[in-house]
Amino acid sequence: MNLRKHRLSRGTLAAETGVHPETIRYYEKIQLMPEPPRSDGGHRVYDDQHAQRLRFIKRCRELGFTLEEIRGMLTLVDRGEVSCERVQHLADEHISSVRQKIADLRKIERTLKNLVQQCSGKDVPECPIIDALQL
Repeated sequence: MNLRKHRLSRGTLAAETGVHPETIRYYEKIQLMPEPPRSDGGHRVYDDQHAQRLRFIKRCRELGFTLEEIRGMLTLVDRGEVSCERVQHLADEHISSVRQKIADLRKIERTLKNLVQQCSGKDVPECPIIDALQL
């Protein structure tokens, strides 16, 4: 991919990628994003490669990948060790995690439905939902 070399401030990078400036700062702090060079005035200067990496991180987060899972993929990219097999393995592990979360959410839904069914819904001081939550 041929990337142009734009000089972007953090605010401009945030606006172009839809990622909050403080989130960008956090990603730098935990080293998911490389620290950008600084201008003569000491301001951070981002370029299109930073924007591309940030969009990658954002998309991974939208798909529910943890920061450590993203770090694993970025490590492969940074080392030039990307292989479809390795990335597929990471994605398969993530799918297993997503399936477990779905199963957990279904259990939560069943429990909440059961509690709601026990509730009279009337303006009375006894509430089985509150009683169950206080156990």
